[in-house]
Amino acid sequence: MDYDCIVIGGGHAGIEASLAASRLGMKILMITQNPDRIGALSCNPAVGGLSKGNLVREVDALGGETALLIDQAMIQYRILNRSRGSAVQAPRAQADKLAYQNAARRSIETCGGLEIMMDTVTELMIDEKSEKIKRVAGVRTVRGREISAGAVILAAGTFMEGKIFIGEYDAPQGRLGEEAALGLGNFLRRRGFSLGRLKTGTPARIDGGTVDYSKMERQDGETAAPFSFVWDYGAAPFPPRPNIPCWITYTTPKTHGIISANIHRSPLYGGKIQGAGPRYCPSIEDKVMRFPGRNRHHVFVEPEGLYTNEMYLNGLSSSLPEDVQELFIHSIPGLEEARIVRPAYAVEYDYLDPLDLYPSLESKRLEGFFSAGQTNGSSGYEEAAAQGIMAGINAALKKQGGEPVVLGREEAYIGVLIDDLTTLGTTEPYRMFTSRAEHRLMLRHDTADRRLSPQGRALGLVGDERWEGFNKKLAALDVIRELLKKRESSRAKDDQGDRELAAFPPEWVMGVSLDNKYAGYIEKEKRIIGRNAKMERVKLDPGADYSVIQGLSAEAREKLARVRPRTVGQAARIPGVRQGDVALLMVLARRASKTRNIS
Repeated sequence: MDYDCIVIGGGHAGIEASLAASRLGMKILMITQNPDRIGALSCNPAVGGLSKGNLVREVDALGGETALLIDQAMIQYRILNRSRGSAVQAPRAQADKLAYQNAARRSIETCGGLEIMMDTVTELMIDEKSEKIKRVAGVRTVRGREISAGAVILAAGTFMEGKIFIGEYDAPQGRLGEEAALGLGNFLRRRGFSLGRLKTGTPARIDGGTVDYSKMERQDGETAAPFSFVWDYGAAPFPPRPNIPCWITYTTPKTHGIISANIHRSPLYGGKIQGAGPRYCPSIEDKVMRFPGRNRHHVFVEPEGLYTNEMYLNGLSSSLPEDVQELFIHSIPGLEEARIVRPAYAVEYDYLDPLDLYPSLESKRLEGFFSAGQTNGSSGYEEAAAQGIMAGINAALKKQGGEPVVLGREEAYIGVLIDDLTTLGTTEPYRMFTSRAEHRLMLRHDTADRRLSPQGRALGLVGDERWEGFNKKLAALDVIRELLKKRESSRAKDDQGDRELAAFPPEWVMGVSLDNKYAGYIEKEKRIIGRNAKMERVKLDPGADYSVIQGLSAEAREKLARVRPRTVGQAARIPGVRQGDVALLMVLARRASKTRNIS
């Protein structure tokens, strides 16, 4: 066997998958069409945001890389939702795109046991000998190479059978100017995999020297703070980072008139694009047509990096022709003379139905084949990275003969993300929101290390130095807790207590204060979680024939056969599975367990 695992793709899912599997002792090959584009921020030049910042910090707590990459590349930092509760606050940072890519490439090249190859995978090699489920055996590439591996992780992003659209122009590309990965999507279809088409888009980039910023609202960042917890544990302080401003302007009625008059030239409205787009990040033509009563929409003018004066027009994603793009951009205050460097475009691509995946992100159809990121129907760098690290972990555990790691919805936003995808499926690009997490009070971004670093340590992804620092932090939090209790019991401000608290990082003191503030709610949540945990512990046979089980509703039979849940808890979350169906599954599962124990 040439490799333990092959990772297809060098985006955010591919990076985390490759690094995690390699750090767990696997010999890894990352196959990418262009090594110079490893870690490319294809769309928004930013990382983090509401719930997304939580995902980045959770990946870091497990021993991942994304937080360290944005810490090296950030050029502006902010905490979003400052005016609201801490459970829905999250960090976000603008990134220097080139610095981020360089850091990502460096992390891959300096990781032992991890190799890069420039090629395009067109087929999977499959071991057909097994009488049961078939097993992946490697890959075939467009240049005719056959490379064997015990596991394959698909992390192709928007490149699998990708096609870009700019008005009447279209081309087989995954990003503007970059060839699509052709062949693999059609191969998977021929082999019976359930694939669909999705659409996403990106705005134009303009020359920042042609912008009139005096007509815009300036948006400065805050004092930079790190995403990675390693800075909490180390002796060195987080180094100063640049604070480059962003700007806000608005579309106008003239903008909307230009778009409406040319809507017939949009491939989205002309029928050329079949895939569903992201509901929560629509194109500007979608906004204009769906919300005719709105007379303006936000446009965030964001720097692409310190290495360039290009600016990203966040909020103006479009697939309209370039001449129309120029007209509507010039109708926006401050952009009257803006020169377009790169046009906006839409991209349509193949995705794998995530209902075909176990919560471990392994395929139900092909053993040893994992999938992560936009290939699973998600959107965003952060969602991709979160799936990537879990796919890498579980591919390594599969090789080692261990049980897969599946994070619960109460443990992490990562758990919510993967459970939603593999239990509910998606027909549009899935985006993480705080509202999707029913236990969000327990999933604050500042608690990610407390929740997940012990698991990262148990897996072998959290090293000795970091683990020692983490435990010192836990001890410090206990001291802070006692000091706050002492101050509270005095019913007055204690100057000595305040001086003692000042010896600790203010974010640690705030974290413990928030723990105390939400303690009652969290205890209530834990009781609910305890009740639900009983159903999560009751295992179901993923190969069960639900068509022969008497008493299940017809809809439940259909949905259970499609999802093939691993636990009664997962079955209970499937839309269409009723409470009576769940009770029956619980009885049947316990009966089967007793039978196994007797035999």
